[in-house]
Formats: sequence, structure tokens, C-alpha cells
Amino acid sequence: MESLGRTLMVAGIVLAVLGVVLYVSPSIPLLGRLPGDLRIERPGFRFYFPITSCLLVSAAISGVLWLVSKLR
Repeated sequence: MESLGRTLMVAGIVLAVLGVVLYVSPSIPLLGRLPGDLRIERPGFRFYFPITSCLLVSAAISGVLWLVSKLR
């Protein structure tokens, strides 16, 4: 039961952090407007794929998870 409780606490913390990130994400400068983010706009059609922003967020998450694993 202890492992279940610990897992639920970690999941709650992760969800809270994700909520804060999503709440402040519109105010993060340049995220979604970096070079390499694809944006195609035509009449009646809009396509947006933030490749560079996805890579940057992925690298940041990987770095945090690496640091957490080293501190254990």
C-alpha cells in the first residue's frame, strides 16, 4: 500500500506542475514562434506544427528527468 500511496502523490504533483505550465504557457516568449516551427496559412486553410518548440520542450523534460534520476 505504501507504493500505491507514493505513486498517487507523485502523479498528483506531476499533474499540478503540468497545470501550472499550461496556465503560464501563453506568457512564455518565443515558444511556438521559433525558427523551424512550421506555419502555413492560406485562405480557408491553416496548418501549424511547432517542430523546434517540441524539440526544446522534449530536451527540457529529458534533462529534468535525468537530473531526478541522478539525485535518487
